Amino acid sequence: MVSAELSLYPLTPDYNKPIIDFIKRLRSQPSVTVATNGLSTQLTGDYGAVMSALTIAMQPTLMGEVTCSFVIKILNVGIVPGAEVKV
Repeated sequence: MVSAELSLYPLTPDYNKPIIDFIKRLRSQPSVTVATNGLSTQLTGDYGAVMSALTIAMQPTLMGEVTCSFVIKILNVGIVPGAEVKV
């Protein structure tokens, strides 16, 4: 299991639509758990499923007309959003 925490920053005054569209694409991916909060989105699942979901969800955003930035952290543990990570 791995987890990814990511934030999308569309560099436009109309930033809501690219973020919402991106989260919808993530949620449509099988075999991953998606959780969101006001600061980031967390994705948990098997490595291949998480990376595939990221690729599928990110490509339309990166190929679109709006300039944007993704900040991504990938952990080699599965996390439950809001739970303490045991190390």
